[in-house]
Amino acid sequence: MRITRKPLPAIPRPDPVQETPRPDVPDHPAYQQILTAFTDAGRPMRARDLCEALDLPILPKNTEGIRSKLKCLVTGSILAEPEPGLFTQTRT
Repeated sequence: MRITRKPLPAIPRPDPVQETPRPDVPDHPAYQQILTAFTDAGRPMRARDLCEALDLPILPKNTEGIRSKLKCLVTGSILAEPEPGLFTQTRT
């Protein structure tokens, strides 16, 4: 190998791309399915409504599991809970 002592031309740095901050969506597929159901419905939903939209049996374990995931999405500012038990997408 041979070392050359020639200076490299100045390479301009690319302009940083301004991206809108996006809340972090959990990677689990259930969260993606919930958000897709909200997008398809286009209206506020309750945990029971989501169970129906996701073709889950209406059982307490399913509705409580969905409600827990919805609360997690509310904590992450991905969804909003305008009244107890009613969830909607945030406007971003």
